[in-house]
Amino acid sequence: MFAIIGAVIFLVIAIMTLLVALGFPLGAFTMGGHYTVLPPRLRIMAWVSFLIQVFAIVIVLQAGGVLPLMFSVRVTRFVCYIFAGYLTLNTVMNLFSKSKKEQFIMTPLSIIAAICFFVTAIGM
Repeated sequence: MFAIIGAVIFLVIAIMTLLVALGFPLGAFTMGGHYTVLPPRLRIMAWVSFLIQVFAIVIVLQAGGVLPLMFSVRVTRFVCYIFAGYLTLNTVMNLFSKSKKEQFIMTPLSIIAAICFFVTAIGM
């Protein structure tokens, strides 16, 4: 159950990242809210981030037993913990963002996803 919740929440974040990478004016929700529309160089970073987020969704669904494992249980659990740690760090960064949209929308999404990744990894 936690794996599905974490995947859905992270999917929302990934879709937002995809929209930012495509040039939609959603920059207030990411990277400290410094840009309304990300400049081309940062859009490349957003594309990379999007691909990593999709990989994270697959990992948490595998760790939760929703999808078959591509890697061993040990590797999948480790990667799930890595993403949980990343999301925890991301939560702290969002909390101290100058962008109120990032603080009030992305922070709760990040912490809930982090908890889901941690619980899923522990439960493997």
